[in-house]
Amino acid sequence: MISGKTTFIAHIGFPTHSFKAPMIYNPYFEQAGIDAVVVPMGCRAENYAAFLKSVFTLENIGGALITMPHKVSTVGLLDEVSPTALIAGSCNAVRRAADGRLQGDMFDGEGFVRGIQRKGLSLPGKRVLVVGSGGVGSAIAASLAAAGIEAISLFDVNAASAEALAGRLKKHYPKLGVSTGSNDPAGYDLVVNATPMGMEEGDPLPMDVSRIAPNTFVGEVVMRSETTAFLKAAIARGCQVQVGTDMLFEQIPAYLEFFGLPTTTPEVLRSVATIRY
Repeated sequence: MISGKTTFIAHIGFPTHSFKAPMIYNPYFEQAGIDAVVVPMGCRAENYAAFLKSVFTLENIGGALITMPHKVSTVGLLDEVSPTALIAGSCNAVRRAADGRLQGDMFDGEGFVRGIQRKGLSLPGKRVLVVGSGGVGSAIAASLAAAGIEAISLFDVNAASAEALAGRLKKHYPKLGVSTGSNDPAGYDLVVNATPMGMEEGDPLPMDVSRIAPNTFVGEVVMRSETTAFLKAAIARGCQVQVGTDMLFEQIPAYLEFFGLPTTTPEVLRSVATIRY
């Protein structure tokens, strides 16, 4: 039941049809007796800067979840940004401090890394390919670097985006091997689709799956369906995979702490979630 006392969390992005967070947070809030609700809000890029500022003038807002295509632009709209978000060049969580300042952090990369580690992949010394250098790809790359990988290759159809991310990684992780310019997945221990490809029916695959070795771990960020066309192709190759929603379940406890709400575990969240595709 939503009442005048309910705290709401704005879930801002566009389009909203692939949003899964409300189907995880809201059942958890109900089960735990927390008077809060996550509300999807579809906002196009050209309206976003004004909308973000406006939504935080509301007195009953507890924070905002930020998703595609706004994660990168959010960094420049805030008063204070965490070191993780600065390295990633993107932000997916915003809150209002007691003095009114807007503060941002980034949890996508942490959620992705926690998920693959939970599945048994040890990251120190590994070689990684991340396709997509936008908000989520940058966050994942930053967290993988922090986890001790040996080398990372970055690819984006916007070459300048991949080069900019490479520069940030080299600055903060000078011993990390960083390369750009190819989405050939051959020879990597971990390959990641961090592009929106797969959100729409008929999207091309983000890389040549026939070049992925069966012992390669494959990660996905798209959540249109639990097993995207890309993951189905990887599974057919014999690969171990991580679905897009795994990243959500792993990062939500950190989000809850950031918003000052009672936190929980990924296991509890999975037990109460009502995800539909």
